[in-house]
This record gives sequence, C-alpha cells and structure tokens, in this order.
Amino acid sequence: MKIILITILTIFMSNIQLQSQTNGKKILVAYFSHSGNTRSVAYDICKKVDGEFFEIKTVKQYTADYNTVVEQAKREQKSDYRPELKSKLKDIRQYDVIFIGFPNWWGTYPQAVKVFLSQYDFSGKTIIPFCTHEGSELGRSVADLKKLCPTSNIQEGLPIRGSASHNSDRQINDWLKKLKIIK
Repeated sequence: MKIILITILTIFMSNIQLQSQTNGKKILVAYFSHSGNTRSVAYDICKKVDGEFFEIKTVKQYTADYNTVVEQAKREQKSDYRPELKSKLKDIRQYDVIFIGFPNWWGTYPQAVKVFLSQYDFSGKTIIPFCTHEGSELGRSVADLKKLCPTSNIQEGLPIRGSASHNSDRQINDWLKKLKIIK
C-alpha cells in the first residue's frame, strides 16, 4: 500500500511540475515520418512535455527505397504537389503549443507537412519544429514555416541526425530546457 501511495504521489508531483513548466498550456506533437527516425524523436518529445501525439500520414505511402523517395520528394516540391492525408485533427484551437516534426527532404519539410499546416489556422500558436536529417539540419524549413504560418510564434527548432535519432535523449532534454519547456 505504501509503495502504491508513493507511486501515485510521484506521478501527481511530476504532473504538477510539468504543469508549472508549460504554464498549463496544451501541447500537440504532430509529425511525419518516413523511416521511423522522426517518429522516435516525436515520441520522446511527447513523453517529456506530456503532449498529445498525432501522426501525419499520407493516403498513398512512400516507397521504402531511399533514392526513389528522394527523387519523389524533389518532384513534389517543384510541382507543389499536395498529397492527400489519411486523417485530420478535430480541433487545432485547443492546442497552445504545436511541435511539428519531419525528415528534412530537399532542404525543408515534406509536402505532407505543408498540407497539414495548410489545413488549420495557427494564428497566435507557438510552433516548435524538429527534424531528422543526414547532414542538412533544418535547412530552410524554419523560413518556410514562417512564410506558411506568418501569425504564429515559431520557436528555435531541433535538428537531429537520423542515424542518431534513437539515442537523442540528452539533445532533446537540452533543447527543451533551453526553450524553457522543461526544467
């Protein structure tokens, strides 16, 4: 019984600490992942900020072949292709802070992320980008976010090398502390 009470008290206290750090703001962690790297980072962020998790999925899946998907991403950006998404959020208005995650494709976020961001009004919302990459870091994605969501508060993003995405706990913690999301 004593262990159960201590566990409940620990959970309660960590929720109080998290509430004080995020000032009671409701957080969404939305992400698009091709290989699973971005999903891994999104999951870690979501746990740390006590956010809600939302995967941006396209109706038509991308091929697993790296070279093919790279060329497809390039064509999609050039033509401003808008892939159909599988699901939508019911109401974006309930969220104050939106973490948006993606793999860096040709220097910015994939077109699926562009479609997601275009579906909602992010006016007054805080948007915090994070991406996985293999050398290009955030590229021009932050500038592109500012163009697409000009009335949002775009915060400093986090680039994580895809090959290190499953071992990025310290990097995520340091970034969230710098943003004053966690202590």
